[in-house]
Amino acid sequence: MATILSENEKSEVIEMALSDHVRFQDIQKLYGLREKDVKNLMRANLKEGSYKAWRKRVREFSNRRAYYK
Repeated sequence: MATILSENEKSEVIEMALSDHVRFQDIQKLYGLREKDVKNLMRANLKEGSYKAWRKRVREFSNRRAYYK
Protein backbone atom coordinates (compact mmCIF):
# COMPACT_ATOMS: atom_id res chain seq x y z
CA MET A 1 0.00 0.00 0.00
CA ALA A 2 1.66 3.19 -1.17
CA THR A 3 -0.43 5.56 0.95
CA ILE A 4 0.05 5.68 4.72
CA LEU A 5 -3.28 6.25 6.44
CA SER A 6 -4.09 7.32 9.98
CA GLU A 7 -6.35 5.08 12.01
CA ASN A 8 -9.21 7.50 11.39
CA GLU A 9 -8.63 7.39 7.62
CA LYS A 10 -8.47 3.58 7.70
CA SER A 11 -11.84 3.55 9.46
CA GLU A 12 -13.29 5.91 6.86
CA VAL A 13 -12.01 3.76 3.97
CA ILE A 14 -13.42 0.60 5.58
CA GLU A 15 -16.77 2.29 6.10
CA MET A 16 -16.80 3.46 2.47
CA ALA A 17 -15.82 0.02 1.19
CA LEU A 18 -18.57 -1.63 3.22
CA SER A 19 -21.12 0.77 1.74
CA ASP A 20 -23.01 -0.50 -1.28
CA HIS A 21 -22.99 3.01 -2.73
CA VAL A 22 -19.27 3.81 -2.93
CA ARG A 23 -17.14 2.56 -5.80
CA PHE A 24 -13.46 1.65 -5.61
CA GLN A 25 -12.79 4.54 -8.01
CA ASP A 26 -14.31 6.98 -5.48
CA ILE A 27 -12.03 5.65 -2.73
CA GLN A 28 -9.04 5.97 -5.04
CA LYS A 29 -9.87 9.62 -5.80
CA LEU A 30 -10.13 10.48 -2.11
CA TYR A 31 -7.34 8.35 -0.61
CA GLY A 32 -5.13 7.27 -3.51
CA LEU A 33 -5.81 3.58 -2.82
CA ARG A 34 -6.26 1.19 -5.72
CA GLU A 35 -8.83 -1.61 -5.58
CA LYS A 36 -6.08 -4.06 -4.61
CA ASP A 37 -5.01 -1.78 -1.73
CA VAL A 38 -8.59 -1.51 -0.44
CA LYS A 39 -8.97 -5.30 -0.52
CA ASN A 40 -5.69 -5.70 1.40
CA LEU A 41 -6.80 -3.11 3.97
CA MET A 42 -10.13 -4.89 4.39
CA ARG A 43 -8.44 -8.29 4.73
CA ALA A 44 -6.10 -6.94 7.41
CA ASN A 45 -8.81 -5.19 9.44
CA LEU A 46 -11.88 -7.42 9.20
CA LYS A 47 -12.39 -10.86 10.65
CA GLU A 48 -11.92 -13.57 8.04
CA GLY A 49 -15.63 -14.38 7.82
CA SER A 50 -16.56 -10.71 7.51
CA TYR A 51 -13.99 -10.20 4.76
CA LYS A 52 -15.26 -13.21 2.81
CA ALA A 53 -18.88 -12.05 3.16
CA TRP A 54 -17.89 -8.55 1.93
CA ARG A 55 -16.01 -9.93 -1.07
CA LYS A 56 -18.95 -12.18 -1.97
CA ARG A 57 -21.35 -9.24 -1.78
CA VAL A 58 -19.06 -7.06 -3.91
CA ARG A 59 -18.75 -9.83 -6.54
CA GLU A 60 -22.51 -10.37 -6.64
CA PHE A 61 -23.15 -6.65 -7.10
CA SER A 62 -20.52 -6.40 -9.81
CA ASN A 63 -22.23 -9.20 -11.71
CA ARG A 64 -25.50 -7.26 -11.61
CA ARG A 65 -24.16 -3.75 -12.22
CA ALA A 66 -21.40 -3.02 -14.70
CA TYR A 67 -20.02 -0.07 -12.72
CA TYR A 68 -20.32 -1.32 -9.16
CA LYS A 69 -17.18 -2.14 -7.20
